[in-house]
Amino acid sequence: MTGTADADRAPETPTPRPGTDRTSSTPRPGTDRTPPTPCSGPSVWKGRELTRPEEWRLSLSEARLAEIDSALREARRRDRTLLRLTAADFPLPGLAADLARLSGVLEHGRGFAIVRGIPVERLGESAASTVFWGIGRHLGHPVPQNADGLVLGHVRDTGRSLDDPAARGYQTREALPFHTDPTDLLAVLPLSASRTGGRVSLVSSAAVHNAVLDLRPDLAGRLYRTYHFDRRDEHAPGEPPCTSAPLVSRPGGLVGAPSMRYNRCYLESAQRFPEVPRLEPADRELFDLIDSVAASPEYRLDLDLRVGDLLLINTHRVMHARSAFEDHRPPEPGRHLLRLWLASPRGTGSQDAPPWVTLRDVIRPRATAAPRATNSRRYPA
Repeated sequence: MTGTADADRAPETPTPRPGTDRTSSTPRPGTDRTPPTPCSGPSVWKGRELTRPEEWRLSLSEARLAEIDSALREARRRDRTLLRLTAADFPLPGLAADLARLSGVLEHGRGFAIVRGIPVERLGESAASTVFWGIGRHLGHPVPQNADGLVLGHVRDTGRSLDDPAARGYQTREALPFHTDPTDLLAVLPLSASRTGGRVSLVSSAAVHNAVLDLRPDLAGRLYRTYHFDRRDEHAPGEPPCTSAPLVSRPGGLVGAPSMRYNRCYLESAQRFPEVPRLEPADRELFDLIDSVAASPEYRLDLDLRVGDLLLINTHRVMHARSAFEDHRPPEPGRHLLRLWLASPRGTGSQDAPPWVTLRDVIRPRATAAPRATNSRRYPA
C-alpha cells in the first residue's frame, strides 16, 4: 500500500512482527537455575569516574570536514533520494575508518560516542539531514521510528504531553527520565538549542544492573522477568498494543554485557490494557531503584552536547535521559534535533546470542510511502 510521498518515510520492506519473543530451553539468568551475576568489562562505568571527554569524543578536523563536503557533492551528483542513499553513495574514505573505530567503542566499550563539529549552521537543515543520514549509513541501517514509517525523526516540542497515551517523549518538552529506545543504535544531531534546559545525561545499564544486585538482591531476579511496554498507539489494526520483553537479557551468557530495555512511562501506561498482567509492588520498587541509581551523580554522566554534535548511543548498553526545557520565543528557533534509529549489522551486539533473546522492536508502518524524486533542494551546496 502506498501513501503520500515523503522522502523521510521508509519504502515498503518486509519487517518482523513486533512483540514476538523467541523461547527455548536455554536457562535464563534470574531463575533458580541461573541466579543473576554482576557484569564486568568496559560497559560497566560510573559517570563521576569519566573525566577525559577526549576518550569518547571525536572532533572533526578540517580534512574530515572537507570529506563531508565532498561526500555531499557526490550525493547530489548521484541524484539519489535520501532513503536510497547508501554508505557507498556518501563516500568518507578517512572518516569511515574513524566511524569504524567508534563502532568498536559502541559495541565493545562504553557504548556511546560523540562526533563534534558538524557545521549544521553553515549547511542548513536539508543538507545537514543528508550529512546525518550519510554518516548514519556507515554505522547501520535506518529503521522506522513510528507507525507512519518515519525514519528521519525530528525531536522538538510539538505542544503534546506524556499524559496523552498516544504521545511520545520526543514530541514534548517534559523531562524524560532514564530509558532506552527500541533500537540497536540511537543517533541524534542538534540543529538548534533551547533557551534553557534540555540537558542530555547517560548511564551505564550494566552499572545500574550491578547496583540492583548489590542494593536489593531480592529484586534482582525481576530484572530478567518479562514485562509489557505500551506501544503508544504506534501499531497497525489487528496488532497487539504492547510489546513484551525482559528488562535485562545477557546475549553472551552470564559473562556477557547485558542488553537492557527500560522505559518506566511505557511500562506503567501499558497497565491501561486489561489483558496486561498487573505490576506488583515489588516491580515498582525495582523501577524506583533503577530510576534513583541512574539519576544519581555517582552513576550518571551529564553531557555538554552542542549544536553540531552527533551523539551515538548503543541502546543495549546505555540509557539516556533529558531534562525539561524551555524554548526561545519566536522567531528564534527552538530546540530541534534530528534522530535516527539504526539497526546494527550485528543486531544485539553478539553473534552468539542465544535463541531466547528478545529482539529490539521493529515498528511496522501502517502505510508506506514512495520516495520523492531527488532535486537540487535535497542536497544544497
